[in-house]
This record gives sequence, structure tokens and C-alpha cells, in this order.
Amino acid sequence: MKPAVLEVMRMNRVCRMVLVTSVGSFILVIFYFQIMRRNPFGMDICCRKGSRSPLQELYNPTQLSNTAILHQIRRDQVTDTCRANSVSSRKRRVLTPNDLKHLVVDEDHEMIYCYVPKVACTNWKRVMMVLTGRGKYSDPMEIPANEAHVSSNLKTLNQYSIPEINHRLKNYMKFLFVREPFERLVSAYRNKFTQKYNTSFHKRYGTKIVRRQRKNATQEALRKGDDVKFEEFVAYLIDPHTQREEPFNEHWQTVYSLCHPCHIHYDLIGKYETLEEDSNYVLQLAGVGNYLKFPTYAKSTRTTDEMTTEFFQNISSLHQTQLYEVYKLDFLMFNYSVPSYLKLE
Repeated sequence: MKPAVLEVMRMNRVCRMVLVTSVGSFILVIFYFQIMRRNPFGMDICCRKGSRSPLQELYNPTQLSNTAILHQIRRDQVTDTCRANSVSSRKRRVLTPNDLKHLVVDEDHEMIYCYVPKVACTNWKRVMMVLTGRGKYSDPMEIPANEAHVSSNLKTLNQYSIPEINHRLKNYMKFLFVREPFERLVSAYRNKFTQKYNTSFHKRYGTKIVRRQRKNATQEALRKGDDVKFEEFVAYLIDPHTQREEPFNEHWQTVYSLCHPCHIHYDLIGKYETLEEDSNYVLQLAGVGNYLKFPTYAKSTRTTDEMTTEFFQNISSLHQTQLYEVYKLDFLMFNYSVPSYLKLE
């Protein structure tokens, strides 16, 4: 059974309203009216000349699909979680331009992408460079990874005036991609602290972590910071002093702090677990699906659930509980269950 179908079936209210006779056999009428009723834009979206905008394609589809229903469920999950956790999720009610620096704008296709590090953001930045390059690029994988991360190659929402920001937030399709929070965290640790070439992270964060979390650290470890253990990294993250001192680095910052989904209404939430399918759905909505596909190559070194389980074996139940509290909203908001390997107190 497809992951998308499983996700639909996991939602209780969906199970009560949908009859499933076989894989992909749904009664769609109820959901069609739900999606149309919840469309915050109605029928008043202005079209670009000669085409439908991504928002029209999403909220007023010519043909309703199981994919559209799935993304409505994901939107509802975020809305419900924000409402249920209003105190913790809406601490700051007014966003500043600095809060919008992760939102990449595509003027030509009227889309905004909030990038989350360690969730295929390099490839999505490559795709956004193709979409915004006006013919400069045609193949995302021909763009070097380091070039995709050059800030001047993409325009972010914080570079606009307040009226321009509000116009784009209202009229452009906004999307992001998420990943199981602890798998993403282990991926960030492996990339930034176990690769010898990441000396800037070793100096900036590794030395600090060793100094605070390691007793009897050697002078070399204090100077280089290139041998941080995962247990020390976790201790650093849950240390109240860390969060008082400065915001988390973007590679391990929570998605709700990077993209502000309780303040910004995201029209589409893609998942790393269904990356190719969700990415190509975005490109289809943008009207470019016939000639641009999301890169599909698989990295042999990618962090898996099995790897994540191994990394957490040496983390105490107290520290696991404290770490879960840090990332709890990401788990709830994006419908990730508590990992079976956790020993929460």
C-alpha cells in the first residue's frame, strides 16, 4: 500500500468519512467540498496571462485527486497542532524580516519555498535556480552543490518591502519539506561533526560543545573540536544555557522556528519520506512538470531510521525525554509518531 494511502488512513476523521474498498478507491465527494470550503482564496485568484497559478491548481483542481486530499490532511494537522499548542507555538505574534530569510521566492511561477537543511534542500535550491534562472539553467544536477548555497543566487522574502511581503504571502503558493525530526538531527550531526572537512563547524560549535560537555578534555580536543560525540551533541542541545545564548544553527533548528508554520499558512507540506512524489507534485502545480523533474539519485550515505536508532542507544532516558520536548512540536505538527526506540520518562 502506498505511503500516501497509509497516511490518509491513519487519520481518524478520514477513516470515519472515507470508504476504502481497495488501494486507491476512495469516495471523494465529501473531501471535495471540504477542500473547497477551506480554500482561503476562493475563486478570486488572479491568473497569470494564459495559465492558472499554482494556488488555483492546488485549491481549485480541474480533477480532484488522492494527492490533493492528502495535502489537505497535512494542512489540517498543522492547523490543529498550532491551535492546541497556541502558547508554545505562537510566543511571538509578529514576524520580523529576519524570520523570513529561509523563504525563497520564485516570481515567475508565484511560489515561495521555505528551505529546511537536511531535508533535500540542496536539490530544492537547485530546482529553484532552474525555475528562477529564466533559461540560465536547465538541469538541476548540473549546478554544483556549493553554488546552490550561495545566497545571492536566490531571492528570499526578507529582501522585499512589507507590502511586497504581504502580497506574496497572500497570493503565492507556499511550500516546505519536512523529515522525521530525530533522523534529521542525526543527519546533521553526521554531516557537521563526523566529516573532517567541516572545520568551520568544528571550530564554531565543536570546541564549545567539548568545553561544556566533556570532562578532562585534552588540549587538542578543546582546540580542534573535531571529535564531538553524539551524546555530547545531545547534551549541548538540551542545555538551557545553549538556548539562552543564541538560536540553534539552522541545521538542527526546529522546523517551526525556521519556517513559522503557525504564523504562515503553508499550502503544501512535502515529506522526505515521499520526496520524489511530493516534489513532482509541486512542479506539476507550477506548470513545469512536463519538462522539469526533481532529481532522483539516491545517496548511499543518507541517514536512515536504522542508523538513528543506533545513535540513540547510548542516550539516557532523561536526555531522550528532554530532547523530545525540544522537537515535540515538529513531531506533532507533521504527524510523526514517537520513535519506538525512545525510552521516555
